[in-house]
Amino acid sequence: MDHRVDYSIFAQVYDRLMDKDMYPRWQHFVQKNVPGQHPGTLLDLGCGSGDFAVLMAQAGWTVTGLDLSPEMLTLAAAKAERAGVAIAWIQGDMQDLSGLGQFDVITSFDDSLCYLPHLAAVEKTIHAAAQHLVPGGRLFADVHSIHQTDDVFPGFMYNDVTEDSAFLWTTYAGDAPHSVEHELTFFIYDEAIDGYKRAMEIQKERTYRTAAYRNAFAQAGLQDIALTADFGDAAVTPQTTRWFFQGRRPLA
Repeated sequence: MDHRVDYSIFAQVYDRLMDKDMYPRWQHFVQKNVPGQHPGTLLDLGCGSGDFAVLMAQAGWTVTGLDLSPEMLTLAAAKAERAGVAIAWIQGDMQDLSGLGQFDVITSFDDSLCYLPHLAAVEKTIHAAAQHLVPGGRLFADVHSIHQTDDVFPGFMYNDVTEDSAFLWTTYAGDAPHSVEHELTFFIYDEAIDGYKRAMEIQKERTYRTAAYRNAFAQAGLQDIALTADFGDAAVTPQTTRWFFQGRRPLA
């Protein structure tokens, strides 16, 4: 019988499937756009299983990672321990950062903003992040482009099979404009039944026009708003699949 996936299973599969080459590129994107030579404080929103946060901590940053999933944070904490770095892990919703301090840098990578249910939630998250930046602090984020959601993702399929599990990923166009639904199906071997259990998870993502993100940054009071592609190394084109945004909190 089908049932929604145990998120601890998804967290482990997510960790195995992520392209590890992306993490140093996110690090490069941040560090080349932060003035000064000394690492500071960083809050990573939607930190997932912690690879980026650990990488930044290893580079000398004082890092806090926030994620909605306790299972992801369990994996993240184990990685930090193995790496010998101290990171503060917080389970919470990135729309509400009350109780947290101020940070030199706040990041939201791997299209975390696209998982929010509507534009108002994106705007609320960006506003919350802006309020937790020190004067002169910077917010960095990436999101799917409309080309990605409308042209690339629909019909996308990916399968990952190991000795004791299988993972099937299929993406369909969503009902809302510029949205997609990822259907994730897992077959996990269970020794108790000497067979495989099937579980499913539906994840929804949505993006918006670049003007909507720029406006959210501006309404949050951020300045020097920039939009780029390729981890900040190229200009946006019609074929860009991921947009990279950044903005700075005014000094006064």
